[in-house]
Formats: sequence, structure tokens, C-alpha cells
Amino acid sequence: MNKRVIEKLEFNIIRERLAENAASEEAKKLCLGLEPCSTTDDALYRLQRVSDAVDRIFKDGVVSFGGVRHIGEAVLSTRRESILTSRELMDIAATLEAVETIKKYGTKDRFEETPDSLYDDFDCLAVIGSTMKEIRRCILSEDEIADDASSELKAIRRSIRSAQERIRSELNSLVQGSYSSYLMEPVVTQRSGRFVVPVKAEYKSQVTGIVHDTSSTGSTIFIEPQATVKLNNEIREKQIAEKQEIQLILQKLSALVREDSDQIMADIEIVTGLDYVFACAKLALDMKAFRPKFSDDLSFNLKGARHPLIDDTRVVPVDIRLGDSFDQLIITGPNTGGKTVTLKTVGLLTIMGLSGLFIPASEGSVLGAFSEIYADIGDEQSIEQSLSTFSAHMANIVDILKKCDKTSLCLFDELGAGTDPEEGAALAISILNFLHVRGIRSMATTHYSELKMYALNTEGIENACCEFDVETLSPTYHLLIGIPGKSNAFAISKKLGLPGYVIEEAERRMDETDREFESVVGRLDEARQELIRLQAEADEERKEAAELKKELDDTKEKLSREKDRIIGKARKEAADMLSDAKLQVDAVLRDINKYGASDHDAVKQLESDRAMLRHGLERQEVREEVSSETGEVGIDADKIRPGMEVRIVSSGFEGKVSSMPDGKGNLNVLCGIMNYKANVNDLVAVKHTDNGKAKNKGKKESVSSSHLSHAQTISTEINIIGLTVDEGLARLTEYLDDAYMSHLSEVRIVHGKGTGKLRDAVRSELKRIKYVSSYRAGEYGEGDAGVTIAKLKQ
Repeated sequence: MNKRVIEKLEFNIIRERLAENAASEEAKKLCLGLEPCSTTDDALYRLQRVSDAVDRIFKDGVVSFGGVRHIGEAVLSTRRESILTSRELMDIAATLEAVETIKKYGTKDRFEETPDSLYDDFDCLAVIGSTMKEIRRCILSEDEIADDASSELKAIRRSIRSAQERIRSELNSLVQGSYSSYLMEPVVTQRSGRFVVPVKAEYKSQVTGIVHDTSSTGSTIFIEPQATVKLNNEIREKQIAEKQEIQLILQKLSALVREDSDQIMADIEIVTGLDYVFACAKLALDMKAFRPKFSDDLSFNLKGARHPLIDDTRVVPVDIRLGDSFDQLIITGPNTGGKTVTLKTVGLLTIMGLSGLFIPASEGSVLGAFSEIYADIGDEQSIEQSLSTFSAHMANIVDILKKCDKTSLCLFDELGAGTDPEEGAALAISILNFLHVRGIRSMATTHYSELKMYALNTEGIENACCEFDVETLSPTYHLLIGIPGKSNAFAISKKLGLPGYVIEEAERRMDETDREFESVVGRLDEARQELIRLQAEADEERKEAAELKKELDDTKEKLSREKDRIIGKARKEAADMLSDAKLQVDAVLRDINKYGASDHDAVKQLESDRAMLRHGLERQEVREEVSSETGEVGIDADKIRPGMEVRIVSSGFEGKVSSMPDGKGNLNVLCGIMNYKANVNDLVAVKHTDNGKAKNKGKKESVSSSHLSHAQTISTEINIIGLTVDEGLARLTEYLDDAYMSHLSEVRIVHGKGTGKLRDAVRSELKRIKYVSSYRAGEYGEGDAGVTIAKLKQ
């Protein structure tokens, strides 16, 4: 792509914004040097990588490339036997740590089955942990090498500290003793790395030693006493040895980097590429951009396109298309109406898409894969070359016409302006016709009415205009394709207060054809606005209808949930009643076990309990019948008639209605000789079989008698030998429930010896069951280890 159009369409600013999203210096350079692809396949490849990066950000968050340092030159220098500094080695360690983190981010398990276009890059990263850890172990900071970096360094530093302690002790004895009256302060300090004492200037001759410094006032002389010169020399020698050892450590670490230099350089290249791709992804998210498609015929269709360099709060999205039924678009309208921005938006978004960047337009937008874009936009006046605005524009247009072909897109702003209007319009029409005949896609903005007529009368060329609100004297920036723009000069002038007679005279001076044309354009615009109004009303009505439908669906759903809640409540009540019945069964069984049939009073009490139990079970049967057959309890008050046979659900009594329901639904039901008060919501109509008896009556009695019979016949022993663990536990659990309900105090479980798995499973299960109070292995004569005796709670 030519550099002129890159500058005119401000793609260089997009590159700068892209670089701001990159972390490493190398990636920033890639961003600033970004160029459009030469083929559609290359652009699609780049877009796929950016798309996968966006998906990863949504699912896994943003990966950090902040730890990647500029280490390429340092790594390469090790191949020349160079020794790296502590700072360079620390940067290399930080980069290797960042590579490890980046690899973990990009190679998660879910990508192994369905890898994306970035997976191979992440997977190819090599984690050089040994070199990284060795550098971190030896170097604590840029100015500090760890004592444990080598045994020799540790020994040298230990001897330095020992010598420093001896010299401090020697100096302290002098400071506190014979030198105390000669010193400015009783302290030990350092000058040029050697230990000295601050001596008053007048006592300089009293302290034998080497002078290392003097205070700014000259009143203090810093002297190294002769007694400590040897110790200071010893420390100095050790410090030199320390530096030499540190240099050897840095040399060793540099050698490690040299051994891994090929892989480190490969990692740097991969990480730089990934940093660039994720910078593209972050820019797309910042711009609220989408991935564009490319057409096969150089046509484009941008939906909701926004210029990326205009603030989001001010930019107006536009729909622009070219190449489907027309290959040339002529845009007219007032100044500052958005014509130039529209041209720049088309050109800039095309360059962004071809460069592998998402574009700020709605999803589904299509770009043309143009090999070159030419643009004549802005003021081309050149004082140095003595060119006027018109001459400069024309020189640029001549160059464009020489270079463009069928794969090019040409953009012209105010074509033919800057000269006589009649000649300028004629030149503009000729230039556009030159491009149209050759099938070259082009767009142009103009104020000339002749170009509007040219578009109306020429097949394959379409008019467009930037909408203008005469009432507010401001553009709306909406692009209207298929409608020529109206100048609105007279309307604007009148709105601004120009006398009417001046405007009327101006209208008379216009050519009749021009007046008719403007009138037709005006009527078209009025018809368009009326159509928009009707469309808005229709949209509003559709919206209201959709809201009403949603409200109706919500109400229906609410009613359905309420119905389910009521049925669920009834079923819960039935379950509670069943639970009560079971408790009554337990009581009856306990009495049977306690009294048997010998006590006449006890037998009468048992019969009473059994009657109560039957009554409770019949009420449960009624509720189950109502729930399963009708799903509802209650009779419509309008259907109630005296003499109607009903059942009172809450009590289970059957009878005949003896009065009509009152306003609250209350009525009387005659059950035998008793007259009960009930509510219609607690009634259900009684259904009879062919023999006239109510359905289901007596069913629960058989159930209760079955339970009683089972309680009297259950064995105190269960044999599960030969069963699997799962089968044996299932049989055991069922048996223990029955035994507990029958109030057996002790049971014998025969499981055999075998491998011991079944025995261990049985005893684990006995631990879990709450009504088992204890258990033990069988004793001699009971079956030994092949039997477990369990005691049940009473």
C-alpha cells in the first residue's frame, strides 16, 4: 500500500494505538511497522489469529507479557563469549519466567482436543527452568550476588566480615582509650573503603597513620591509624578476590545462557508474535470492533461503520456499500456534513481489514480485497512547488489515473473543486467516466449538480447524500444511498435571516432545469422522511405487540408455577399423612408384640387403633386419588346440588349435600346422622363402581393387614452367602428395615468367611445405619467369623 494513502487516511495513528497495547519492545516495533497484506489468504490468517486471541481473552482473561524484556542482544552476545552483567542476567531470568507463565496460559487441557491457530505457538515455547532458577539463586538484585552463589564467594565474604570485626574491635579500643581526647566524635567510619577515625585537626600529629579525607571546614581529619593498616590491607585484598569471584560466577551464568541461546531466541520470536496478536485483540475490544469478511468481487458492504479516530460519544455509524449494483458512488451534501469522513472511513477500514485488524463496524460487514487504495483528500496546496489547490489536486489525480486498475479503490474529495464551476464539473464527470468505463471502484464527494445528474442518467453509478436537518441547521451525519443531496443553501439562508426578496431573486436567477431538479430532490426527501416516520410507527407497534405477548407468556408461566405449587403442597400433605400412618403402624405392632391376644382390654384397644389406622389410610387414598385422577380438590359452587354425594377430603367422611353454599362457599354435608359444615374447596364428588360401592374403599385395609402379617412372620436371620457386595447390601438393608419395623431386638447375618470383602462391607453398613445400636462377630457355636450379630434399637 502506498505511503501517501497510509498518511492521508491516518493509518499511522491506528498503528500507534496498536503499539500502546503491546508490552515488549519487539512487539511494539511490529505494531508500528504493520502493513496491509498482499493477499486475502494472509489477511484471513492474521484475522483468524486475532479472533482466537479475542476468544481466549473472553474465556481465560488477558495473558501478561509484561515480564518479557529486551534481551535479544544480550543473548546473542554470549555467543561471542561475552560476560553478561547482573542486570542483563536478571532480565533474562524474568523473560524465562514470563515464557513459563505464557505457556501455561496457552496450553490448557481444553486446547489439546480442539487446538486453535495459536496453540502451536504456545506449545512450541520451551521452559528453560534450570537456567532461570540458577540465575535467581545466584543473583539477588542488580547490585547483590548471593553468598551461596559459590562456596569460594561464601568463604571470602566470611573472612571479610571476620577481618571487619577485628578492625572494628581494634579501633573501638583506641577510640575509647588513648585516642579519646583527640577525636571529634568517638566513632569509627569509612573513607575510600577503609576504616578511619575522625581526628580534630589540632591533634593530627598525635595520631600516627594515613590521612584519607578532610571535612569541608577542615576541622576534622579522617585518619587510618597505623595499627589497623595491615587489617585494612587484608580486607582490601579480600574485596578484590570477591570481585574476581563474582566475575567468575557471572561468566558461569553467561555460559548457561549461551548453551540455551538458540531456544531462548526462538522463544523471544514466538512471544513477540503472540504479544503482537494479543495487542490486536485488545485494540479490537477497545474499539468494539468485529472481524470483517472479504468479498470475491471487490465489492464491500459496511454496516454501522464508525471512524475509529472519532470519539465514541460523537461518532455516527453509517452503512456504506459499493460494487453490488453500482461500482461508483457520488456523495453530495453541505459542508461539515460527513462526506469526507465517510470517504476516510471506507479507506481506513479497508486498510485495517487487509492488515489483519478487526474493524469498528457491525458483525457481518464485508470488505473488498483491493490491491491498492488511492486517495485525493484534503488540501494539497504546495507553496514550495508553487502549486495552487486546484493544481496540486489535479497533479495527484493524474498520478492516480496512471496507476489505478480494476483491483484498485479510488477516493476523491471535492472532485473538480478550486476552479471555474462549469469547467470543474465537466472535468469531474470526465474523470469519473474514465474510471467507470474501466470498471474501477471509486467514490467521490462534490457540490456540483451536474454530477448528480450524471449519476441519475448513468447505469452503474449511484447518488448518495449526507442528511442535513434544516430546522437545527446541523448535519445528522447519516448517509443515504440512492438519494442525491440537496444543497439547502436557500433554506439555510432564510433560517439565518436573509430577506425573502433576496432569496426570491436568487431563485429566479437559477436555471429552470436546476430549479426543477432541486424541487424533485426536495419532494423525494419529504417522501423519504414520511416513509421513515411510518416505519418508526410500525416498529413501535411491533415492539408493543411483542411486549404484550411477553407479558401474556409471563402470566401463563406464573399460573403454571402456581398450579404446580398447589399440587406439590397437596402431595406433601399426603406424604405427611402417610408418615403419621406409619407411626401408628409402629404403635400397633409394639402393642401386638407386648400384649399378643391374651389381654381382652388390650385386644379392644388394638381394634380401636386399627380402625383409626384404616381411617387415616382412607384419607390418604382419597388425596392420592384426587391428585392422580383430577389434580385438583374442590367442586365448583355452581355445580353443587342438594342430595349430591360428596366426600370431605380433610376428614375422609362421605355424605350428601344438605344445603346450598353461601357466599364464602360454606355448606352442610349430612354424613349418616351427623351434619358437618364444610367448604366447596374441601369436597370431591364420589364416584361409584357398577355395584354401587365407592372406588378404592378397603384398599388400605389390605395394605395394613399385609404389614401386620409380615411383622409376625419375619425371620431373625438373613443369609447372603454367594451374593456380590452390592447385591448383599441391598438385601441386608431391606431386611434390617423390616426387622426394625417388626421390633426385633437382635438379628443374625450370615455372610460367610471367603475373602472377607462381604463381611467388611456388612459391618461398614451396620456402622452407618442409625437404628443399629451395636454389632459383634459370631462366637463359637454361632458361626464364628462367618456371622455378624446385630442389635437393633427399641
